[in-house]
Amino acid sequence: MLGRTANGLYWMFRYIERAENIARLVDAGQRMSLTRSGAVEDDWDGVLQSAGVREAYNEVHSKLTGADAIDYLIRDRSNPSSVMSCIDYGRNNARMVRTALTRDTWEATNECWIELKTLLAKRLKTAEVPEMIEVIKRRAGLIRGAFHGSMLRNELYNFARIGTFIERADNTARILDVKYYVLLPSISHVGSSLDNAQWESILRSVSAHRAYKWAYDPEYKPANIADFLILNGQMPRSLAYCYEKIVSNIGYLGTEYDQRLPAHDTADAIRKMLQTLTVKSIMDQGLHEFLEDFVSRNNKLSAEISDGYRFYQ
Repeated sequence: MLGRTANGLYWMFRYIERAENIARLVDAGQRMSLTRSGAVEDDWDGVLQSAGVREAYNEVHSKLTGADAIDYLIRDRSNPSSVMSCIDYGRNNARMVRTALTRDTWEATNECWIELKTLLAKRLKTAEVPEMIEVIKRRAGLIRGAFHGSMLRNELYNFARIGTFIERADNTARILDVKYYVLLPSISHVGSSLDNAQWESILRSVSAHRAYKWAYDPEYKPANIADFLILNGQMPRSLAYCYEKIVSNIGYLGTEYDQRLPAHDTADAIRKMLQTLTVKSIMDQGLHEFLEDFVSRNNKLSAEISDGYRFYQ
């Protein structure tokens, strides 16, 4: 396969996944601000930092407000990681590899772009944000459903899946890290009803609220939630689940091309790390520190895949 085709598929699905997860990050921030009796606009500082756009936001806005942060994350095209920018980039990549996609997949992608372009033509009111987030999640789900239901399980499929799960792992780590930037008002609230409400909102933001109760007891315990989102291989947005899929799909590529690359070793090492860690060892190390290290290693893998499969040739 030509490197630019692999690149187009990989980044198409990274951008679609990122659009959904930026919406989920906004949802987490908004839910958390509602749990505070004296919420301040600075709550959004952590959301912007977790999205990796805090400095870029300062270049556009002189003051931090919740309304501006939401607008910057969802519809501001000067932000390359905004939902609308990601949908644009995803569609552009899909158009570039149009002949490698089924008609169902292309139409789902194009219809997503058309609807969001219309809905996000003007600034959202605060009351409109929750419904907009649902539309974004629903449209992203339709693209994934069309792709999974119509594509051959070949190298095209594998590059798209790798892009999806590298992006998903990155975003699950970032959403979880919001807890340490913005969701905990003070150390005195640890274990309180406010603390529990914030952890519940984290679960809801990754559509894992009910699944958590199936897997653990009904009580919200930070260690259990961290275990669920990091190490539980049955949770489809956990880091462990993402890396099982990444290793599987990159393994298929290794067999297809009869070639083992540095990316294979990096992916294997991250999966092994997630298999051998316990939530206690993560908490002892520091959850924030663990998540920062994970995001760095995940980015390294992405760069190695790009180099190894000559995405830009």
